[in-house]
Amino acid sequence: MAEPLTDAELIARVVVRDDRHAFSELVRRHQSAVRTTLRRLTAGNQALADDLAQETFLLAFRNLRSFRQEAKFSTWLYRIATNAYLADARKRKEELLGDRDADVADDEGADGPDQEPGMPDPARAATLSMDMERAMAVLSDAERAAIVQCYHNDLSHEEAAQVLDCPVGTVKTHILRAKQKLKTRLAAWARD
Repeated sequence: MAEPLTDAELIARVVVRDDRHAFSELVRRHQSAVRTTLRRLTAGNQALADDLAQETFLLAFRNLRSFRQEAKFSTWLYRIATNAYLADARKRKEELLGDRDADVADDEGADGPDQEPGMPDPARAATLSMDMERAMAVLSDAERAAIVQCYHNDLSHEEAAQVLDCPVGTVKTHILRAKQKLKTRLAAWARD
């Protein structure tokens, strides 16, 4: 049984031979992580995240010859996905997520952690997940993107800076501000 091809070998097959099966394998390997990243960026909007994931892979296929392999293929995909998300947000003139404080404040307390102190673990986990999603919605696009890249995609600050096309110091600032906002929004969970 042959060893599976590396991403670099698959990329070479696509670029040199226009091997669509090799690109399909790249998509299969990375689609779950890209979709999950986009779901986090879109605050859980699965339909939009799936559309953006499809656009990400189309752009990746069209631009694969420009991939210089200075970073991991997944890092390059995250950058394309983040740029697709930001372009879509600008195009649709969506409200900046930081402007949704009033909407989130209206929802707070309705089903927060203090309501059901004895709730079973699955319900508690679901409530925490909803509260986390609401807290993430308070972050600006840049803050959310930095949090997703560093904590969800497990990228270093340097790698996240590459993906987000900004200085490392900016990534660190976005992370710090985002963590402060999240800590404030999720303070009720710290008391448990």
